[in-house]
Amino acid sequence: MVVAMIGFTLNDAITKVSSESMNMAQVMLIRGVFASLFVGLLAWQRGALALPGSMLQPMVAVRVAGEAGATVSFLVALAHLPIANVSAVLQALPLAVTMGAALVFNEGVGWRRWLAIAIGFAGVLIIVRPGFEGFSVYSLLALACVGCCAVRDLATKRIPQAIPTLLVSTTTALAMTMLGAALLLPMGGWAPMTGESTAFLALAAVLVVIGYQFIIMAMRVGDISFIAPFRYTALLWSILLGLSIFGDVPDLPMILGAIVIIGSGLYALYRERIVGRRKTAAESAGPDMAPDGI
Repeated sequence: MVVAMIGFTLNDAITKVSSESMNMAQVMLIRGVFASLFVGLLAWQRGALALPGSMLQPMVAVRVAGEAGATVSFLVALAHLPIANVSAVLQALPLAVTMGAALVFNEGVGWRRWLAIAIGFAGVLIIVRPGFEGFSVYSLLALACVGCCAVRDLATKRIPQAIPTLLVSTTTALAMTMLGAALLLPMGGWAPMTGESTAFLALAAVLVVIGYQFIIMAMRVGDISFIAPFRYTALLWSILLGLSIFGDVPDLPMILGAIVIIGSGLYALYRERIVGRRKTAAESAGPDMAPDGI
């Protein structure tokens, strides 16, 4: 799980660097081409493409729509905010998934976990700080990304087990590539690329696939409620990369909000383990933990 978080965070850092020379639609398009190629080959090698008609299953479509909203909002927010701030807001995803499972699927969530959810989103407000100095509208896009990710993850839970995960991943990667192509002109058109910038986006796609595979490995060999807290190491890597690459120094509201979010998330995981109910928050640490184009 820790290695997976490093892979995802390095991908985010490369994407943010790329946004300085091209718009995010172009980033989506180029990275999506590489991701589609890598994941598609992996899916073909494992026989996951045997039933391509499964791509049209309604819950797959809902998942792709959620991923589309998450990817666009995430990439735009990432281009304009410190990487650590975006990562900190995204740590509220397990709480959002737990809330969505209770509201949409009527899964049992006790008052303690509802309290943890409320406190966690208070932590998000501390980071976003609406109405105060330092507020950025792009912080709302990071929050919108959490909502879209929750829709995506809840839809994923309703995809029939017979549909291979790699087929869903290939479908998502192709859809994000086409979305990048569709948004290219509205977002400013094509910017000339060097071999170096193309190689960086190819590396970003490789890192996403590595992160994806390491999460699957973690989920298959370990107890989910034990592994899930290690997803929060993504924030540590985001802070370190923000400092070393972009010179971003986390301010007090960001640090305080992140502590509140992570503390609430850990408590929700603890309660799930105690009561033995479906691990909705823990499950959000699975292969769909962040908008990554696959």
